[in-house]
Amino acid sequence: MVELQPSRFVAIGECMVELSVAGEGLYRRGFAGDTFNTAWHFARHAPAGWLSAYLTALGTDEMSEEMLGFLAASGIETNAVRRIEGASPGLYMIHLKDGERSFSYWREMAAARRLAADESHLEEVFASGDAFYFSGITLAILPEEDRARLIDHLGAAKARGKMVAFDPNVRPRLWPDMATARRAVEAAARVSTLLMPSFDDERATFGDETSRATAARYRALGVAEVVVKDGASAALVSWDGGREQIPSIPPAEIVDTTGAGDSFNAAYLAARLKGAGPVASAIAGHRLASRVVGGHGALVG
Repeated sequence: MVELQPSRFVAIGECMVELSVAGEGLYRRGFAGDTFNTAWHFARHAPAGWLSAYLTALGTDEMSEEMLGFLAASGIETNAVRRIEGASPGLYMIHLKDGERSFSYWREMAAARRLAADESHLEEVFASGDAFYFSGITLAILPEEDRARLIDHLGAAKARGKMVAFDPNVRPRLWPDMATARRAVEAAARVSTLLMPSFDDERATFGDETSRATAARYRALGVAEVVVKDGASAALVSWDGGREQIPSIPPAEIVDTTGAGDSFNAAYLAARLKGAGPVASAIAGHRLASRVVGGHGALVG
């Protein structure tokens, strides 16, 4: 009897050490990051026969080992993690004031910035992957040469008929200037089969006046399917078969909106890989996001 090999959903990006307030002068340590959050949720909603894997880079220090163990314990395959001697993960701290969150980051020397520096490592990962997911944050942390290398591999994956999903997730503070950010996002869109932008980001970055304008702009770049998220408002899905607004699903209580978009993306992608259509997949995305905002943090089961 021939043993079937599992299919691999490969999320690409940075997982960081998270410090959140746990009491007066005390902080709780966790692990988080936009594409990592999506990989975590995908692992819990994956179609039969699919694995969730994560392409990043970690060091060889104790914190890197703990993070690697956390990935494995979360059901995320770690074979795609590149190890760099002497490097460490990035770190961020959450500050709370009057219920509002702000962040401080320490990531300039993070190992994840070199996740695409090794051509042979990328070749191995892309040869074994069946669907790929990345974000604008993934692109922003990479040196220009490595960013181009990663985009080339994603384009080759698209040419082979693989799903290539991209959330632009534009964070201006990570880019040297917005012109560079716009060029990188457009280059990434051209090698993607599915775009999952947030309308607020697109309006700020590209000046879009409506979610329809966002979808039309990306469709014009050759993207077959675009899902424009808009917070608690309806998501717009545009694909070759049509265009439809999908209302969100209000939670019983909003506790923490962290990771809502990341969880939406995971449920949407899992549903599409199960064979569901864009509308049913958007409903699945809203359903999971509604549950996530009803709990603390991005990793709500």
